[in-house]
This record gives sequence, C-alpha cells and structure tokens, in this order.
Amino acid sequence: MDQRLSLVTLVVTDLAATRRFYVDGLGWEPLVEAPGEVLMFQVGQHVVLSMWDEGHATEEIGPVVRGGTAPLTLAHNVAGPAEVDTVLEHARRAGAPSVRDGVRREWGGYSGYFTDPDGFLWEVAHAPGALGELVVP
Repeated sequence: MDQRLSLVTLVVTDLAATRRFYVDGLGWEPLVEAPGEVLMFQVGQHVVLSMWDEGHATEEIGPVVRGGTAPLTLAHNVAGPAEVDTVLEHARRAGAPSVRDGVRREWGGYSGYFTDPDGFLWEVAHAPGALGELVVP
C-alpha cells in the first residue's frame, strides 16, 4: 500500500457558515460544491480538504461526537514568521472564533493557532529547515 493521504473530511454543523468563513473570509476557491451537502478545496497537489454537512455525513458514517478540542490539528505552513502573523490576522478578520498569536517555539519555529466555525484547530507555522522546505510550496 502506498503511504499517502488523499482526502481529509471535516464534519461541520453549518455548511453555509463554513463557506462564509473559508470562501468569503479566507478567500479559498472551492474545487467541488454541492450546496447544503459538501464543500471541497484542493489543498495540495493530490490532497483535498472536504467540509461535509453533518446531516449528510451521519447517514454514511454514523453519529458524530462533539465537545472539547478534537485530538488533532490541521496545519498551514508558510515561508516565514511574518506570514504566520498575516495569516492569523486574516483568520481573525474572517471571523475565526479564537485566534492565538504567533510565538517562537522551543522546536525552533514560529506558530500560532485559530479555530474555524466548528472549532477545528488550525496551526499556522513557519518550520525552518528540511520539514519547512518539504511542506511549503
């Protein structure tokens, strides 16, 4: 089996609010859009991020558990610390419910966080060195 991640799906409670945040607020371009059902974005050469309406998702995957911070983060890596601050400010203006400013990290990088309308936690990071070179186009 190939080592690969092709699609990440986030189950959302209000797809219209999700669209307003990502498309209208952050300026992302949808790859696929089925109003009221799903919204997909190409986020890498062979990677898609899908926002799936909870009502439709539960028909296929079963009950969705909510509450607290999900035990995962999504990351948006950039080329430098100033870009981290710019992206966080963009998320703040787009209406992110929570934004934690960028700080220097003990691992040598610089990062901050924001949450989307459903509470999914995004890290915005500058990771110097080989990892940063691998993940930043």
